[in-house]
Amino acid sequence: MHPVLVYTASRIGLFIVAFGVLWLVLPVVGLSHPLILIGGAFLVSGIASYVLLSKQRDAVSARISDKLDRPKPQDD
Repeated sequence: MHPVLVYTASRIGLFIVAFGVLWLVLPVVGLSHPLILIGGAFLVSGIASYVLLSKQRDAVSARISDKLDRPKPQDD
């Protein structure tokens, strides 16, 4: 499968999981504002993706650099 799609789907999945966990936990501690919930999920999923998705990020980087390093066809 295309590395960009795998990485994007993984990031979305991590955000959904973080959102779900925070949705269950934050009302218990008295924080139930939607912006806090979304911002917290964004922050937690970003940190988790930095740690957990390094292989996918490297694959995306290699794929993009391969595309950029290819010689362009010359139109005469």
